[in-house]
Amino acid sequence: MSRQPAKNGRAGPYGIAAVLAFLGSAAGLIGWSRFAVNRHMDLPPALPGRLEKLATERAGTVVLYGSNDREGVPLLLIHSINAAANAYEIRPLYQHYRRSRPVYALDLPGFGFSERSRRRYTPRLMVEAIGAAVAEIRSRHRGAAIDAMALSLSCSYLARAALERPDDYRSLGLISPTGFDARLSGDGPPDGHRGRDTVRNLLDRPPFGRPLFDALASRPSMRFFLQKTFGSRDIDEGLFAYDYASAHQPGAEHAPYCFISGHLFPTDTTRLYEELRLPVWMVHGRRGDFVDYRLAPRVVGRPNWRVVSLPTGAFPHFERLDDVTAEYDAFLADLNWAPPRPPA
Repeated sequence: MSRQPAKNGRAGPYGIAAVLAFLGSAAGLIGWSRFAVNRHMDLPPALPGRLEKLATERAGTVVLYGSNDREGVPLLLIHSINAAANAYEIRPLYQHYRRSRPVYALDLPGFGFSERSRRRYTPRLMVEAIGAAVAEIRSRHRGAAIDAMALSLSCSYLARAALERPDDYRSLGLISPTGFDARLSGDGPPDGHRGRDTVRNLLDRPPFGRPLFDALASRPSMRFFLQKTFGSRDIDEGLFAYDYASAHQPGAEHAPYCFISGHLFPTDTTRLYEELRLPVWMVHGRRGDFVDYRLAPRVVGRPNWRVVSLPTGAFPHFERLDDVTAEYDAFLADLNWAPPRPPA
């Protein structure tokens, strides 16, 4: 005998079963997250050297790693943005260059050891943090202009920081920069973002916000996304382990939810790159999910740009560090006689 739908607004047996199943699943997720997930995992420093906290006016407290017992032009390294981002992402470059020059690395707001409070994380907040770190570094090196290198989405923040204060920088390095693809290219309003407050407010609130993030930051999920980044099952296991620990700290969900809801994606990324007049070195891989550089011809061939591609995923410095550093060093060696910047 067939069952009839409920009448008079009352739930039928299937509706009641669905509601009970949902409530059971929700309760199970919350219980698993609260009692089975360690949100206070031990998190050692991602990098050797000094770890210092900088108090900024708008970006809160940010952490700057430093190894400055060598002479030379300072180099600042900036990690990418994702659910578990942190300074470990640039560890191979930091380890390599600390042997020959002063090198620093920034934990951006919401990640690593920097402040992880619940707030709206935007490109402007990241630019403020980069500016504070650069000012601190320059103050330690007699006001010298620095080299700076960023990874993925953070390349757009570095580009804006350099456009606003070009005299702070000698050159820029961009590794797998976001913004040359069809989906996230940007010719939209300047200094804007793609954020949707309704999505962020729905995700980043109790009782489901942290349990949902714990599911997103589970080991299977994180391994899956790293494999997409590397374009291979052969990921860096040290990075995987550190990412997992970093994502299991108090407040770890707040910045990633702004990333998911679009608040950390600029609306004018491509235009930012085109406006750069500093010497720019760019490298990207040709494998994995992040290989769309169809708009790169808008800067390739410009006298202040040098673009390199390698048969790697989106983190080429983990796979072919020697090739990456050799190309970058050749670029730096040419700065003394590089052609003049193109006219504004």
